[in-house]
Amino acid sequence: MSRDKNFTALFLTLALHAAVWLLASGYPFQHVSPAKAPQPVEKIVFLELIPPPRQPLPEPPSAPPTTPITAPTTPPPPDTALPAPTPAPSPDRPRASLAAPPPPTAEEWAFAANYTNKNSKGYRYSWGQQVRSMMGTAVEGPDQGVVRFRIEIAPDGRLTQVQTLWTTSAKAEQLARHAIQNMPPLPPTPTGKPLIFDKTISFSPFANDGPSIYRDDCKPEPPVFRNPFAWDGKSPQVVATPTPTAPLDPQALADCLRQLPQDSVEAESARDQRLMDQWGSSKTGR
Repeated sequence: MSRDKNFTALFLTLALHAAVWLLASGYPFQHVSPAKAPQPVEKIVFLELIPPPRQPLPEPPSAPPTTPITAPTTPPPPDTALPAPTPAPSPDRPRASLAAPPPPTAEEWAFAANYTNKNSKGYRYSWGQQVRSMMGTAVEGPDQGVVRFRIEIAPDGRLTQVQTLWTTSAKAEQLARHAIQNMPPLPPTPTGKPLIFDKTISFSPFANDGPSIYRDDCKPEPPVFRNPFAWDGKSPQVVATPTPTAPLDPQALADCLRQLPQDSVEAESARDQRLMDQWGSSKTGR
């Protein structure tokens, strides 16, 4: 009986020591689940589209043989100019035309020779009207156009310089230069100094060049517009403000008002027509 008790005590002692040793060594007691079987991977199928074979194109119909064009061996003489082809007018509408205006009268030239305002405005207008009256009738077509000259007239009325600034019609420039060369003697300039100005001559059936308006000639000129934000990229940026034109002094204003003529009905009508052509709307049919 005592032997059994000793054996039991020894077994319990050994079991206790074994348990302590296992706890000290960190033996895992948790249940380890078996590894899962690998899942099958999704299958990716690549499809290749093969185009159908090309069908042969039908042969184009045979064209008749063409004869090669050879350039002439001898060029035309340089002084021979071929006339430009003139397009035929529309059968349902005849070509528009505008007769030349009459030349300035003796009274108009007398007024122009004494009007000094706005760089001899009356003289410049009468000069342009004289040139246009000698150019003849303007007909709608390739010869119509506009030409702009820079003119210099001596104090005694002699033409000293004619320079073409630009033109849209060689015919208009030719007719204008021919008229300038054959103008009658002009009166002296109003200021007694050389008169230099730019003038545009319209040789067109749709030109609306009427008499000038003089009623605003004594008002100061509006300032010339210049971009206030222009900058060369180097100098300090400064916003430029336009400088207003100083009004005339009382004596110069009185002399200017003394020269103002009474604007004619034709001048008012031509001014209204120019404004209508420029600022007209669909409500007015323009």
